[in-house]
Amino acid sequence: MDIEADGRFGNKRVHNRLGPGSGGAPPSTNGKVCNYWRAGRCNRFPCPFLHSELPEAAPPKRPTGPGGNVWRNPNTGGRGGGHHNRWGKGPGGGSGIASHKPPERPCKYFLAGTECSYGERCRYPHSYCISDSIAMLTLLKGHEQGVTGIALPAGSDKLYSGSKDGTVRMWDCQTGQCAGVITMGREVGCMIIEGPWLFVGIPDAVKVWNMQTAAEMSLTGPTGQVYALAVASELLFAATQAGRILAWRFSAATNCFEPAASLDGHKLAVVSLIVGGMRLYSASMDKTIRVWDLATLQCIQTLSDHTDVVMSVLCWDQFLLSCSLDQTIKVSRHLHHHFVEFGPLQRVET
Repeated sequence: MDIEADGRFGNKRVHNRLGPGSGGAPPSTNGKVCNYWRAGRCNRFPCPFLHSELPEAAPPKRPTGPGGNVWRNPNTGGRGGGHHNRWGKGPGGGSGIASHKPPERPCKYFLAGTECSYGERCRYPHSYCISDSIAMLTLLKGHEQGVTGIALPAGSDKLYSGSKDGTVRMWDCQTGQCAGVITMGREVGCMIIEGPWLFVGIPDAVKVWNMQTAAEMSLTGPTGQVYALAVASELLFAATQAGRILAWRFSAATNCFEPAASLDGHKLAVVSLIVGGMRLYSASMDKTIRVWDLATLQCIQTLSDHTDVVMSVLCWDQFLLSCSLDQTIKVSRHLHHHFVEFGPLQRVET
């Protein structure tokens, strides 16, 4: 259509150029719908406004240039101080702006424990979980007996699991399929991962694999099952069924782990180890918790507040938490280089 200055219709003359056989009202000169037509009383012909409702506008195309296809953290407000549309897509819920698909994985630098140069501007969440709820995705089936331990290397998509069936299985986190099986031949009591090393506790030994070089070795010395493993001060600690805690140190010269010490004191099996500060804490079936100085590897305190097997210990700030088969969780507080029982955690009736 052409628009020319003239005295009609507000100094505008509208020439309707329709194709053959088109007919109908002329198209609008300004893209607006006639209010009189909506009220059913428009007597202008031709009318400079539309006598039909506007079609739904197609969503704007997402920019493909540099910086265009970028997910923006809703906490930063986005460009121009706007906020993320919490209602998502749907009738009446849009804001007129195409919503960006949220990222499907956390920041890989955050998962690896390294500093992300993007900081708060990173398009990927700095969180282990990107959902407000947790739902089961799949079952990893393959072990024939109870699973006694799992370990996930930082930045890896492979999960390792150990079982009483005497195997360690490697699972692909993308597909949920078993990617490999390591036959131990003995019941797996525990397992941990530190750097490139996978440590597996079995009766009378600790099996070691380097996941980068495929190097394999066996650390002998334990008597009975190895129930717990811990790494601190460049030492590997193993809690044994015989009540001893054995330590090995890695030697770069020989590229292997060499015996470093034996921590004796517990009368029965040691079932849990935890490191906090410059201390190693061990929980035992003899109902005690021992505190070891990592600099001297000497026992500096024994806690005997539980009346049954101490199953696990946990460090939190200046507190040591312990749980036992005596049906209690006790809290000990670090005071003047020693721990003093702060009191049991009691159930609060609501």
